[in-house]
Amino acid sequence: MADGKYPKIPIVIVFATSKNSNAKIKIKSVSNRNIDELIDLNYRIPGIPEKAIIKEVGMGSIFIERYKKKYGI
Repeated sequence: MADGKYPKIPIVIVFATSKNSNAKIKIKSVSNRNIDELIDLNYRIPGIPEKAIIKEVGMGSIFIERYKKKYGI
C-alpha cells in the first residue's frame, strides 16, 4: 500500500429504502471505493437512494452471505 491505493476488497452495505418500519431491506456491494468514502455522508453511493437508512457495513465477500442470512434476503 505504499502507492496510496486501497485494496479492492468488496464493501457490503445493508440498507433500508426508507425510514418506515416496513421498508424493504437491500444489499449493495461496492469494490471501487474505500470504506472511509462510503461511511462519509458527503459521498452518494450509486444504487442507494439518498433517503435510504444504512443498517450495516462490512468489508469482505463473506458479509454478503452473512447479511443475506441475517436479514432473510
